[in-house]
Amino acid sequence: MAVTPPDLIEHAREDAARALADLIAVVRTLPDDAGAEPSPLPGWTRGHVLAHVDGAGNALARQAERAARGEKVEPYDGGQAGRAAAIEAGSTRTTAEHLAALEAARERLAAAWPAPGDALWSAPVAYRDGVVADALLAWWREARIHAVDATAGLPHAVGLDTWDERFCAHLRDFLAVRLPDGAADLELHGAPADVAAWLAGRTPAGPVGARRGGVESPLPELGPWPSRTAPKA
Repeated sequence: MAVTPPDLIEHAREDAARALADLIAVVRTLPDDAGAEPSPLPGWTRGHVLAHVDGAGNALARQAERAARGEKVEPYDGGQAGRAAAIEAGSTRTTAEHLAALEAARERLAAAWPAPGDALWSAPVAYRDGVVADALLAWWREARIHAVDATAGLPHAVGLDTWDERFCAHLRDFLAVRLPDGAADLELHGAPADVAAWLAGRTPAGPVGARRGGVESPLPELGPWPSRTAPKA
């Protein structure tokens, strides 16, 4: 895996914290049964998304905590089955319970990440056979993307306008593997956040298109999310 520049590590840490703070601020305004409402993700309620956010936060914080002790452990107890069971169990929480879980995850994450410039950012973790910096970038993606998912349709929703230029560039790079083979000459066009949202399988706020050799071309079918595939060399 490529080495993540220290300035991007610090930006990701700060921006992920802002994303979680934005999400928590919206959750504080919700009625107690808001978790039962549908989300944009098929088969998931708003409660499923919120349970996934705090679960992912704790899983990735654990990667950093164990790396600091020279240990590697899978992100989720019980693997993907354990992850799914925890999300299902957490999906029925009250809003107050979701809020408490998100705030606890925020405290754990803040304590888990190494200091800026610390050599521990390069310590190995089990997540995608990477290092602590990769776990942070994963949390950045989880926090930014799911803050939008979890608040969709609400009066004070966290929108795509919170995805800054560096996040959009990172997401496009990370998700490029979803494009089919032979797409090297495919030029995606649209606002940066809209292109990133489309690559993430979300509904863009504005138009997204594709060109080959300057000629408009249909958008291709996307492949699976990279975490389900072997990391590229």
